[in-house]
This record gives sequence, structure tokens and C-alpha cells, in this order.
Amino acid sequence: MHSDNWANKAKQMGYRSRAVFKLEEILNKINFKKSPNNVLDIGSAPGGWSQYIIKNFPKSKVYAVDILEMKPIEGVFFFKKSIEEIDSIGPINNLKRKFDLVISDIAPNLSGIDAVDSENIYILNKLSLKIANDCFYEKLEKVDIHANLVVRQFSNEISALLRNAESNSTDRVQCRSSQPPANITSCLPIWMVS
Repeated sequence: MHSDNWANKAKQMGYRSRAVFKLEEILNKINFKKSPNNVLDIGSAPGGWSQYIIKNFPKSKVYAVDILEMKPIEGVFFFKKSIEEIDSIGPINNLKRKFDLVISDIAPNLSGIDAVDSENIYILNKLSLKIANDCFYEKLEKVDIHANLVVRQFSNEISALLRNAESNSTDRVQCRSSQPPANITSCLPIWMVS
């Protein structure tokens, strides 16, 4: 399907962006059916992923963070802050170790210089990974509980670095990659499932 068709389909369904179809495919591939209690959406603007979670898992509480503005979504708690300041957000800080799902479609402003862009993307993804580990730690100690992180990255080099970083923090993580058809760039999302 052409990228404009994805955008049109999203609009017809009442979604803010075609990114919802990326998340939908990834969650389907990992057979994510159980309604998460608490979801953290990192780099949430314009809100498509938060919107998808609330629509499909209406009992979930979604906490969204971005430095960009995001129009309100019923059932989503939005905080206009950098993810580097996430510890200063009281409601999120109070829920550390209690999130079931962390989703991140965050990306820096691209400069067009591959080395710079790759480094910036890697830094954001590593920070997302750290935040997810902080949010999941207690749950990962319980064998029957699975927490999930969905994070976007752009190259196999970044994927290898993230896999290495994650394997150093816990041995219960599997990394899998997907290129959802709703993508229009060469970005290759990776999701990590504990």
C-alpha cells in the first residue's frame, strides 16, 4: 500500500497518523493480546500510538511524554517534557516498576549526516531502553509477567548496539525486528520482548 494510502486509511479510522499501523502489526506479531495496566509512550506526538492503545485497550492507563505539543486524547495523561527529565514527572515516577508496555517511536531531527543521525538515534534509543528497564524491573523478577518495549531504530548497527546493551542489563530479553508495511522510510523498528 502506498504511504498516502496508509495516511488516508488512518484518517478514515480517526487516527492521527499512519504510525498506528506500525504499532498494530508489531503487537500482532508478538501476540500482544492482554490489556496492559500501565503504558508509557515515549516521544508520543502527535499521539497516534497512544490513541491506538486507548482505542484497543480501553482499560489501560497511558502516560505520554514528548517535547512537542500533543493535542489531548481522552484517557491519556500527557506531559510536555524531554525524556531526559522523565524522573521529574511525578505520576510516571510513582509508577516506576509498574509499566507493562513501553512504546517509543521517538526520533531526533535528522541532519542528513549519517554519522550524526545514527549517533543521535542510538542515544535516544539507549535512553528509551534505560527508561524501560527502570519501569519494568520489578515485573521482570516475576517469571509469569512479561513486559514489552517497542522502539524504533534505523540501522542494523544500532540494532546490534541495542541488543548488546540490553543483554548486559537482563538475560531475559529477545530482540526481533520488523519492517511494517506502513513505513515510508528505511527505518527498521525493533521490538524487545522480555
